[in-house]
This record gives sequence, C-alpha cells and structure tokens, in this order.
Amino acid sequence: MGFPGGRGSPTARGSLQHLILFLLFVGPFNCFASYSRATELFYSLNEGLPAGILIGSLARDLQLPMVSGQHPAASQTPLSFTLASRGFGEQYVQLDNRSGELHTSAVEIDREALCMESSGATIFGAVAGAASSSSLLSSESCLLLLDVLVLPQEYFRLVKVKIAIQDVNDNAPHFPVPHIRLSVPENAPVNTRLAIEHPAFDPDVGTNGVQTYRLRDNYGVFTLDVEENESGERTPYLIVMGALDRETREEYVTVIVAEDGGTPPLVGSATLTIDISDINDNCPQFNDSQINVTLYGNSSLGTHVATVHAVDMDLGSNAQISYSYSQKVPQPSRDLFHLNESTGAIMLSSKVDGDTPRLHRLIILGNGPGCIPAVITVLVTIIKVMMRPPEVVPRFIANEAEGVVYLKELEPVNTPIAFFTIKDPDEKYKVNCYLDGDGPFRLSPYKPYNNEYLLETTKPLDYETQQLYEVSVVAWNSEGFHVNKIIKVQVLDDNDNSPVFSEQLIELSIEENNVPNAFLTKLHATDADSGERGQVSYFLGPDAPSYFSLDKTTGVLTVSTQLDREEKEKYRYTVKAVDSGFPPRESIATVTITVLDKNDNSPRFINKDFSFFVPENFPGFGEIGVISVTDADAGQNGWVALSVLNGSDIFVIDTGKGVLRAKVSLDREQQSSYVLWIEAVDGGDPALSSTAKITILLLDINDNPPLVLFPQSNMSYLLVLPSTLPGSPITEVYAVDKDTGMNAVIAYSIIGRRGPRPESFRIDPKTGNITLEESLMQNDYGLYRLLVKVSDHGYPEPLHSTVMVNLFVNDTVSNESYIESLLRREPDISIEEKQPQISIEPTHKKMESTSCMPTLVALSIISLGSIALVTGMGIYICLRKGNKHHRADDNLEVQIPLNGRINLPMLEKKPMEISNI
Repeated sequence: MGFPGGRGSPTARGSLQHLILFLLFVGPFNCFASYSRATELFYSLNEGLPAGILIGSLARDLQLPMVSGQHPAASQTPLSFTLASRGFGEQYVQLDNRSGELHTSAVEIDREALCMESSGATIFGAVAGAASSSSLLSSESCLLLLDVLVLPQEYFRLVKVKIAIQDVNDNAPHFPVPHIRLSVPENAPVNTRLAIEHPAFDPDVGTNGVQTYRLRDNYGVFTLDVEENESGERTPYLIVMGALDRETREEYVTVIVAEDGGTPPLVGSATLTIDISDINDNCPQFNDSQINVTLYGNSSLGTHVATVHAVDMDLGSNAQISYSYSQKVPQPSRDLFHLNESTGAIMLSSKVDGDTPRLHRLIILGNGPGCIPAVITVLVTIIKVMMRPPEVVPRFIANEAEGVVYLKELEPVNTPIAFFTIKDPDEKYKVNCYLDGDGPFRLSPYKPYNNEYLLETTKPLDYETQQLYEVSVVAWNSEGFHVNKIIKVQVLDDNDNSPVFSEQLIELSIEENNVPNAFLTKLHATDADSGERGQVSYFLGPDAPSYFSLDKTTGVLTVSTQLDREEKEKYRYTVKAVDSGFPPRESIATVTITVLDKNDNSPRFINKDFSFFVPENFPGFGEIGVISVTDADAGQNGWVALSVLNGSDIFVIDTGKGVLRAKVSLDREQQSSYVLWIEAVDGGDPALSSTAKITILLLDINDNPPLVLFPQSNMSYLLVLPSTLPGSPITEVYAVDKDTGMNAVIAYSIIGRRGPRPESFRIDPKTGNITLEESLMQNDYGLYRLLVKVSDHGYPEPLHSTVMVNLFVNDTVSNESYIESLLRREPDISIEEKQPQISIEPTHKKMESTSCMPTLVALSIISLGSIALVTGMGIYICLRKGNKHHRADDNLEVQIPLNGRINLPMLEKKPMEISNI
C-alpha cells in the first residue's frame, strides 16, 4: 500500500523503501540533483465541497508520459504517486497512486476551522515543519501543503502541492454578547459619535465578512456609521441626530443588525439599549408660594407646625434638596421654630409665653446643587390662650417609636397598648376623656387609680385587612376645653397566608414539534402577606416530566424538548407556589397540557408490497383484497384517501374501506398479473402521502379447451405410401391450451376410426405423433379417417376439442377431386369412449404381444402336427380371399359399415373448436 494514506502496489512500496535507503547513502552527493527535480504545483479549491471532487491531475500537470486511459506504456515501469508522509492535511484529500489524480475526501474542508489566524497565510502541511510564503497568495490565503513522491527512478521527483482553500459565505455575523448597553448624556449635541463596544464577528474573510451595520428602529434621533481601521476591522459608531431629554425618555431599546457582503448576504443581530444619563438641568420647585398656619399659645414643645416640600425632576445627587431659613427670618423666629433641613418639617422648639410675637413670617429656601433656591413663605399665627388645657400623658406598653405603636397581627384579644394619665395642670377643673376613631380598641379607666386609663385591643388584628389605625385620646375639662392625643397603631405582618394561584386548574395547549424551550404560560400566584413573607417562588411537582422547566422567580413555564402528539397527547402534573415566610406556606395547582396535532406523519401501509391471488373470470366489482393503511395523526390530518395511480381504467379502490375491486372480469389468458401503485394521501395542509405496490396474480381456471393448430382443417389429407415401414411417423396433431398448469397438459387419443384397416395407425397420447403400426398390404389402399380427441387435464372438469385426420394410402394422388368428394361426405364413425392414459405406452404392449407369437406357433406345430397345420393354412387362405373381395368393395366406396351414425357437433361436451390456421 505504500506510505500511509497512499494507494499502490507492493512493487511500488518496495521500490520506495529501496529508494529512501539509496538517498540516505548518496544524499550528500546528490543534493543538487534532488533539488533540481523538485516541483511546485498550485491548486485552488472552495471549502465545503463533497467527496470525490477533482482537485487536479499531477501526471497531466507535470506533463509526465502517459498513454490513453491514464496508464503508462507497456514497455515502461508504471508511474506511482505517493504522499511523502502522513500529516494533518492528508485527511482532506485522496491521491490515486496510478493516475496521480487528487480528489477531495469524505472529510469536509472548513476554512474557518483550519485557518484560525486573522492575518497572514495559515498553512497546514503533510510534512512536519513545512512553511510557505508565496507572493502569488494573498494575506487571507489558507493553504494545504502536500509532498508527493513520483516513482520510478527515471521520473523521480518531489512535488510540492499547495492547495489554496477559498472562502465561501457559510458563516453569519455574530455578536459576542446578545445585549449591548450604551450610555449617552442627555445634553449630547447633534452628531455626537459613540463607539459601540462588542462589534460583530464573522469568521469569513473579504467581502464575505461584516460589511455594514444598521438599526432596526432609530426612533428618529439615532443613526449608525462604520469606520474601518488599517487592519480592515470595521467598528460601528452610534451618531446622535436629535435632541435628548432624560426627563422625557430615559431609555431607547432597539436591535443592531450586522450584515456581510456574501450572495445572498447573511445577518446577525443583538439587542442595543441606549441609556440616557442625567445631567443637572432641573432645579427644586415648591407647589405653593405661601402656607398659612395657626398655632395655639398653649401648644406643647415638639408640636408639629407645618412641612414644606419641593420637587426636583433630576436623579440621584442632582435631585438632592436641602431646606434652610432665609436670612430675612429674624433670630427669635428661628429660635421658636425648628426647621429640619432634610425633611422640611417645622416643629415648635420653645415655649410660647406672653412676650412671644403673635405673627411669624418664615421664609424657607429649597436648595439644589448648582441651582437658584426655590422660595416658600410659612405664615404662623399664634392664638393666645388664657387657661391651660388638660394634659394627656401616655406611657406605652407595646413597642412605640415616634408616636407609632407596633402590634403583630394575630395578637390575642385585650392586648394592652398604653396607659394614659389625664390631669388638669391648674387642678381646678374636673377632666374627662374618651377614645375617638375607628378600630378594634377601647379606652377604659384603670381602677383603683383615678385619672388612669388603659388602651387595649378588643379583637385580633389582621394585617391583610388594615395595616394602620389612627385613634385619638380626647380629654376635656368642665369648661369645655379639649385636648387630643393622636395614637397611630401599625399592624405588623405575620406569615399567616398561603400563596393563591389565580387558577387551580391551568389548561394549556401547544402544537407538537415545538421549538426547544418553547414558552407555555406564566404562572401567577399572590400572597396577601408583606415583605419576604409575600414573595412567591414556583416549583414543579414530583410528577412533572423532566423536560418541563419552571422559572422559580418569574413563574414562566417552558418545555425544553419537542413534544410529539403521537407519543403522548396529554400531560397532567402539579406545580407549587411557596412563600418565603418561616415556616414557609405553599399551595398547589394542576397543569394540563394538550399537545395539538400537526400533519407530521405520512400515511403508512401495513406492508410496502401487497400480493393478492384472484381466480380469473372473477366477477366485476368483486372484492379482490383490502389495503390497510394508517396515519398516526388525528382529525383531518389522520383522514386518508386512497387512489390507484396506474390502471385506474380497470381497478378502483374504496377510499374509506380500502377495498380493491376490478371494474371488469379478468382473463388470465389476456394478462396473467397486474402491478398497481396505490397512493394514500392524508387530509393535512399541506397533505402528506405514501405509496404501496400491489401485485395481483390471476389464478388459472380451466376455461379454455385445447386449440388444434395442426391439421389446419378437417378437409385436409396426407398421402401415405404403401411402402412406409411400420413404426414410421406419418403426421402429428399439434394443439395448445391457453390455460396453465394441469389445465394446459394435453393428451391425444383416437376416439373414432374409419378405413380399410384403421387399427394400422396409432397416436402418441403425449406428443400427438401418429405412427404406422403394421405393414400396409395392397388391400390396405384407400382413405383413412381418424377422429382425434385433444383433451386437457383441467379441474374440476377437463375440456377437449376434436379434429379429423385424413390419411390417403396410395402410390400417388391421381384424382384429387374424388378424394375431396369423399372428404365432404359426413363420416359414419362410432365413438370409442375411452380416456387416454398418458402414462401407458401402447407400443410396448404391441411389442410384448408380437414377442409371444413364435412360441404359440411352435406349440401349435408340435401339438397338432402336420394335419393341424394344413387345416389352418386352408382356413387362412379362404379367409384371405374373402377379406380381399370385401376390402375391394370398400375401396371403391370408401365406407365402413358402422352400428350408427355420429353427429360430430353433439359429440363435444363443450363447443368444438377446429383450427383453420
């Protein structure tokens, strides 16, 4: 086989081994000669070609002497082409060792897989350490290097074969990431250019690489431009074409499309999100310019006076607002009212006395970074009170912060909230109190103490019903002076609610042959609890098949594989919704999925070949057979219609039942078999079909009597010379039967005879040959008429035909008209009702009888003596004379007296057919 990868004879392999040893010995002295016989061949080949494509013929391109048929002359040693060593490139080519033809192999060449370097020519050789640098090749060349040895010695050379792999457009542009984000400041001027990171990559080269970029939706404010650097890389740039405003729109989502220059072009895409970044282009603003507030002179310290609030449309640090008094606000007012710089809340920070001014104008500034402050005026009017109001002093039992009491839901009834001490600061008036507001609370005196009251719950709290309550403890004295103490009760949530599915039975449907990871539905369950206790996670039940997936967070239900309705039509399993409380609570729903049918199954015959055996003369429209066909699809897609593609003028098929019928009666003698093609077409759109071969073999029945081909007529005759020797064939009866088998086996017999000595002729039951049995005498001259019956061996009843064989024994035919007149007479022949036995040979019987005659004669001579012999001879002579006279009369009238007349047409049980061929 030569070197690995080559194909050649053992002679070539031995020659190559001896040549290598020779070169190792004389190599230092033959360096120049070997170099002078080195040759380079260049070929070009497209990637992705199938096996067997001719790359080039080394013998032809090297102009080596070859004869027709690419075989060397007979006087020359055959050329041999062998790859020098087994390298990486040999798997892609096949070299014919005799013709030198180089073809592609079964391993497909992928240029992008071979040449991964982006610059320079990447070369894969069959010899280790091979390298190439040719001015004939471009920088994008991808080469396969092969070293081929040409033998025998007189043509020896080392051929360097370089195959340039040409690129075809078999790769689409591909972005390295599916989602690209780009940030643009809202004050970016028109024509601002921003480079888009992660440009598309196309393994193809030249015009087959990435050429252009475009936006699927530019929103009228963006466009794309492409810049190419010195190395040929193309980078897309986003260009701003219009004014941007983050406060109007803060994000644009579009698709960037990369297109190569192939024919047809291939494209790739990625999602491009353009974020509009904020700049400080908005300042704080108050909704009102002035707020009027009234404050009682007996208000306690910390009383809330008012709250100012400004709005800045910017984001983050650009929207931070601080509040401060204007320099116009006098210091006494600043000391009396405290302004929170962060919240804008104004609180009473000093006690109001008789010297406190009754009107205060508080000018408050809303300050933003880099902005002119917004201004609002709070006008506070203090109303002087002559008597001091009752005092309400709370002492909280439950958790309290900044006037808000926190209670867990499901706390038991009569849970204490706070004690309230009610008193008159002047101790002059009686003070009463009551609870004002809605909610499951009550305020009752706490005995035995006076002026002590307990605030407690009257029924369990429910966070899902109401989260915040606000009640007031109202105290009033006998002078009608009222004081309110507002208490806020915040109900804390507990994990007391399970998730609830929007539907307990989720019924879905999907067409079969869906794409992998197809979306089915998005489950939704709600939990009335708050915070983590109300966060719902979704899980598949243990009965769910593994190829269904449910996103834990979003509730998106998908199927990872293709569903096949013919394999399974219904799926039913459970899903769970679990909250994040401790302990967690869960609920269960049932998912049912119905796989809808698609017409993806062709009708299928139970057999590809059907064979039916039908007796001939089968009545028209009789049932020949049933063609069974099924279609795994459902509904209209599974409805199958059958039709006959060929022979529709003879055969018809019942579309619904598949019953095959013949329109007419079939005759085997006209055609013994039929080959039909049946097509089954389903009711899908588009329809699918399949075909089956139907072979109909007609079984023979005995419906044809033998047809006599010779003699051609009952009126024909044959001259038989008297000198004909016994055993000589005279003529034959030849008949055929259109039936087959035993129905066509023919037997011949003579059923009627007429003539001077009619037993002189016999017929072979198998062949129909008529032979002479005895020597003809002068008295045997005349016309012999033999009625031959030709019968088949049909079942259940054999059929037969008859023919008249006319033999005229004479030396010559002197009067034909006389013979014809004899033939026209209706013969009187008695019928021998004897069935022919094909297996019996009458000739043998005759021979046995003849062989006994000498013994009988000898016994007669011995027993009777000479007297008996004389007597016998006398009787014999007398009888011969009488017979001679009688036969002479018969020869004149050509008639034999018979017992009755024969009616030839009535002789046949079936209509007789006489051939006139």
